[in-house]
Amino acid sequence: MIIRTSVSRWQGSGREGSGKLSTQSGALQEHPYSYESRFGDADGTNPEELVAAAHAGCFNMRLASLLSAENFPEMKLETSCKIFLEEGSIIRSHLSLNGAGNGISEADFFRTAEEARKTCPMSRLLNAEITLEIVFSETA
Repeated sequence: MIIRTSVSRWQGSGREGSGKLSTQSGALQEHPYSYESRFGDADGTNPEELVAAAHAGCFNMRLASLLSAENFPEMKLETSCKIFLEEGSIIRSHLSLNGAGNGISEADFFRTAEEARKTCPMSRLLNAEITLEIVFSETA
């Protein structure tokens, strides 16, 4: 079993307070977040932005693993993720994938990307609609 850890420290009320996030890896060390960075444009991160980064990264790793398992060549993958928050709930995660590689058909790439959308651990964790938009190029 693998366990990963993050710590949040918060001081003050929900709207006027602020917090700091740290991760086990050190990627985030006392990184600021607040109501305004979550619901406005203030500096700092927010939970939805971190979920978007996690979902995009998880999806790319899952897709690369599935392509390797089927002996497809290495691909260049770039995925962005948008998290949609409405009335206090994440309602959708939208993945936008750009993939380029030689030796794989568009149909095989789309099929494998769809499988990754359904089966990456972050997709399985989210209780939300997960959509996928794909742009594919047969040359890397």
